[in-house]
Amino acid sequence: MVTRASMRLRLGASLGMSLGFLVAAPLARASCKDLLPQSDEKPAASRTVTAADLLKLRDIGHPDGAYWMFPSPLALSPDGRRVAFVLNRADPDSNAYCRALVVVGLDGTGRADALDRGGDLITMTGTMPTPEGGVLMPSGTPAITTPAWSADGQWIAYLRRDHGVTQLWRVPTQVRPGGEPQGQQVTHSPVDVERFAWSEDGRRLVYAATAARTEAEKAIDEEGRAGWLNDARMITNFSARPFVSASLPQVVSVVDPGTGSTAPADPAQSALLLPKEGGAPSARSPSGLHAWTEHVSGNPKSSLRLLVEDRDGKRIACTARDCIGNLYKLWWEGDGRALIIMRREGWNNAQMGLLRWVPGTPAFQHILLTDDVLRGCLAHGETLVCTSENAVTPRHIVAIDLKSGKQRTLYDPNPEFHSLDLGTVTRLTWLNDIGLPAWGDLVLPPGYKPGTLLPMVVTQYHSNGFLRGATGDEYPIFALAARGFAVLSLERPAFYGDDNPGLHSDEEIVVAGVKDWNERRSLLSSLVTGVKAVLARGIVDPARIGLSGLSDGASSTRFALVNTRLFAAAAISTCCADTNAMMNAGGIAFADAEREDGYPPTIARDEAFWAPYSMSLSAKRMNRPLLMQLADREMNLSLETFMALREAGQPVEMYVYPDEYHNKWQPVHRKAVYERNLDWFSFWLQGRIDPDPAKTAQYKRWEAMRGKRETLLSSRGG
Repeated sequence: MVTRASMRLRLGASLGMSLGFLVAAPLARASCKDLLPQSDEKPAASRTVTAADLLKLRDIGHPDGAYWMFPSPLALSPDGRRVAFVLNRADPDSNAYCRALVVVGLDGTGRADALDRGGDLITMTGTMPTPEGGVLMPSGTPAITTPAWSADGQWIAYLRRDHGVTQLWRVPTQVRPGGEPQGQQVTHSPVDVERFAWSEDGRRLVYAATAARTEAEKAIDEEGRAGWLNDARMITNFSARPFVSASLPQVVSVVDPGTGSTAPADPAQSALLLPKEGGAPSARSPSGLHAWTEHVSGNPKSSLRLLVEDRDGKRIACTARDCIGNLYKLWWEGDGRALIIMRREGWNNAQMGLLRWVPGTPAFQHILLTDDVLRGCLAHGETLVCTSENAVTPRHIVAIDLKSGKQRTLYDPNPEFHSLDLGTVTRLTWLNDIGLPAWGDLVLPPGYKPGTLLPMVVTQYHSNGFLRGATGDEYPIFALAARGFAVLSLERPAFYGDDNPGLHSDEEIVVAGVKDWNERRSLLSSLVTGVKAVLARGIVDPARIGLSGLSDGASSTRFALVNTRLFAAAAISTCCADTNAMMNAGGIAFADAEREDGYPPTIARDEAFWAPYSMSLSAKRMNRPLLMQLADREMNLSLETFMALREAGQPVEMYVYPDEYHNKWQPVHRKAVYERNLDWFSFWLQGRIDPDPAKTAQYKRWEAMRGKRETLLSSRGG
């Protein structure tokens, strides 16, 4: 049976998350000479941020700092002196990506060596639940490709994708003069290599691939000769072609990287690919001490508490305040005596803290408390190596001294950002109407003069880490500020019901949020409260506020347009849950699951249920310009809403991007999305027109929309 908990991982993401899979090969080969910044370059003169600056950021790990569930992108060498990672940068001109396997020393020199270059973007694999267990579904979410060092430190293995297939490569760790690529392809699998590890003797590589997928796809081709049955395998919004089962078996093999000889893995070798961790944080010391966490109530989203089992099997429950909360990661110190605890704390978990605790003692040593987002942390001796970022600083690699808490930068992949004028960023905090804490980062343009009333764009739905383009990376925050906008980057409150002890499963939490639109009302309250907090400062024109969002942010945008008149223009990147669209366009499995969560079936024609949310039912009174920039694989969900707005004479425009997913992956599309969002808000909130001749037709349409809207408002009395 499809569980209600899968709501957050479903097609359309009407309440807000995304899936992942593998994407097509890029259209061209990028010029990647500047992938590694030149350390001897002189700092450039200060200037404001452009969309290109944000598009071409060099990334370590997943580009969105709000996601916590991914593994570390970093790999420490066996001697703890070097860290390896894959560096990634989009190239919109070629619609491709520049990638390199990079090694940096922990000596603090900041020197980076690219041991191998090349390969295409790799994205993640996700599952759409069905009554039969699930199907594999694609999306554009970038994958974390963590390298692995051999036990002797002489080789690094990693996944690299070329010509549409992901293979296992190895690279010698000795840097060659001139920095030529050194990578050697190890596997020649007909399907993607998905996981790997070094064998215990360090001389071979163990890897897994879903070999049965080739035959499964052929079987679907053959089935198509007599017509595909519309069943739970078919996600009709995405494609008419059924998807292959997520339960296809993986084949685990062992390869000698020197000779290329391959053999089936034995059970002990296969066990090397089992997840080393997952779920709630836990840690086991070399001496056998075990620390783990569990929820304080039956609610799976409730706070965690810390427990420890000593060598004699005695259970020690930590009841101190510091042992309960949003515990994120645990490590034992080298001697196994003390436990290092990383936790999120502060207002709506806006800060990160590091603590040391000796089990059985009441005292805690507070090592570090920071507003920076630390992710992917690895411990070695008395050092923690992490990626770090904050609102105005893109992601970089730091070393944290576990005795003093002092940080030092090991590697900054984007030193050019130090010379850019970002404006000012101020964090505002508030409570929504049910008491949930939230925050927003208020960005003011460079050179802002007090007393000036600015137009403002609100972005959603996370504001953790560097303020790039909001969740989904489609609304370039600092580029908007450079155009004279104030920007309020929202961090959403906790989900409705997350800490309700009367709810005992993810399914129950989702149902509670759907009932009476509780989740959407909670988010709207937070949004409106945050905007009013900015208005109270006297820096924003209340008649010129725009709203934007992808996924859950798009849902919040639509709910706000139906229920408030606070916003003068809007842009969304996904669309739309509406009276019929969710049930009709998502497919059988999706519709069945939605009914379990409390949404009415299509035949119910339940307008009373949909009235607070449906833009099609509210189309005649929208009267706010709306831009939709959608993936082709999600377009069908939007048609009910779009056609209703169009038939009601509303100012609405839709763009559809080919070969795209919930998260858009192609650099050329990301560039177009950035630029059109900038143009859209500039036109409607600033009256600004870009003189570029290539945009003449765009502005002709928008001018016609504006004239028609003014006529419509006049005929309706405002």
